[in-house]
Amino acid sequence: MSPSDTPPAAVPVTPSDTASKPHDLHGAGRATTLIHHAYQPPGGFAAVQPGVFKASTVFFSDTAALKAREWKDKSGYTYGLHGTPTTFTLEERLASLEGGRQCLLAPSGLSALTLVGQSVLKAGDEVLIPDNVYAPNRDFTRVELAHWGITHRVYDPMDPAGLAAHITERTRLLWLEAPGSVTLEFPDLPALLQVARAHPRLIVALDNTWGAGLAFDPFRLGVPASADTEGVDISVHALTKYPSGGGDVLMGSVVTRDEALHLQLKLTHMRLGLGVGANDAEALLRGLYSLPLRYAAHDRATRHVAHWLAARPEFEGVLHPALPGSPGHEAWTRVATAAGGLVSVVFRGDRHTPERVNAFVDALRVFRIGYSWGGPISLVMPYSLKGMRRFGALAGRDGDTLVRFAIGLEDPADLIADIAQALAVLN
Repeated sequence: MSPSDTPPAAVPVTPSDTASKPHDLHGAGRATTLIHHAYQPPGGFAAVQPGVFKASTVFFSDTAALKAREWKDKSGYTYGLHGTPTTFTLEERLASLEGGRQCLLAPSGLSALTLVGQSVLKAGDEVLIPDNVYAPNRDFTRVELAHWGITHRVYDPMDPAGLAAHITERTRLLWLEAPGSVTLEFPDLPALLQVARAHPRLIVALDNTWGAGLAFDPFRLGVPASADTEGVDISVHALTKYPSGGGDVLMGSVVTRDEALHLQLKLTHMRLGLGVGANDAEALLRGLYSLPLRYAAHDRATRHVAHWLAARPEFEGVLHPALPGSPGHEAWTRVATAAGGLVSVVFRGDRHTPERVNAFVDALRVFRIGYSWGGPISLVMPYSLKGMRRFGALAGRDGDTLVRFAIGLEDPADLIADIAQALAVLN
């Protein structure tokens, strides 16, 4: 067919299709025909995986549609950054996973965490962070928020009775971490919420990455905050971890139940220009199908490894919420049904120097040294306890070392054998 040949006739469409139907440009040149091709595939296609829609520009059928289109309530599409069928689908499924009503997607878990502070805080406000908060969230609070005239206080998450003393008329945001980052203490979430709910202006946000919406319901913790929730106001989730499951996607989410709070966060999200790639959203949607099965497998294997670690003489302590004697174990039993894939061990510095502990980590063969968790490959990471905690049994342990294991999907017997052979370097 020559460039001057007439392009094929358009497939008839129903009125509902007209917003996306190109004009049938008879007699147009080859380039124009290819760009404005009239063919539209038939509707009704259904498959296991949702469609992957990629767009910056979104078309409007006319100026009336342009003026009428609304993106904030997901009733329409205006620009790729404000949502596509792919991202809307992922948001709705994540909201269901966490027991929420609304969800926003962010480029990483840390981006989701920082979105909360940027949206709900202003100059003169104060935020409370737990002693065992995720370190990048602490640094954002301590450095970036301080630049904007926002102060912070650090509280002991294992002492709910002491929380009230930290709350002032300036306190606007309270962060919860369950369990604690790296050290895995599990706080009494209902008790902390009871204190917080005595202050109606206080917004409570939870980093729920470890729980993944499966270990416990962050919005159903038995402490009424309104007619619509008995838990936190905001649940933040690093989807990079368990939902992705492959160690190859960076993404975060912010889930809420209150419509006004969601809209406030959503407008900040829009003004900051936050968005995620369609292929990353596709990967997350695929990962969600197997998330409950994978999380249960991580949980089973980690408990098995944790019990073996607890019987070893090399460690002064084994930290895992489901392990009796681990800090917060009783609190965990009251709200959670699963315990994820992390377990940490503590080496005393007077028995094993940091250099010897590093040699132990280097001797591991199945575990790989790397940050993050929730993927198929087991990971290990050593941490100095120097200055890590202000409160609790690990405070002041400047010469001691903690090693965190992120249990993957390998055979637990192989992981135990790997740890056992690496421990030989300590002897």
